Amino acid sequence: MAESEKKNWYFNKQIDLSVLVQIVFLAVLIVGTWVNLQKQLSVLQHDITNLLETQRQFQQRIEELTRSSICYEYRLRAIEKKLPDADIGKNGKM
Repeated sequence: MAESEKKNWYFNKQIDLSVLVQIVFLAVLIVGTWVNLQKQLSVLQHDITNLLETQRQFQQRIEELTRSSICYEYRLRAIEKKLPDADIGKNGKM
């Protein structure tokens, strides 16, 4: 029975100062990392908000240009219908 007791593991219930310092240091690292991640997420959210706003403005501008392009296309077709002989390319003159 003495041999079986020697093979068993046991834990020392004493906590050294170095272990306590290591635990506190680990806790500080975890909290610091969490705060840093929160700051990075805040910056990322700000950047994405700006990107979405810029994309919305760009999309509006593209829609305006598309409307203008369609308007000009209809105007050119109307002019071509009214002036069939006004094709500049036929004469070769500009």
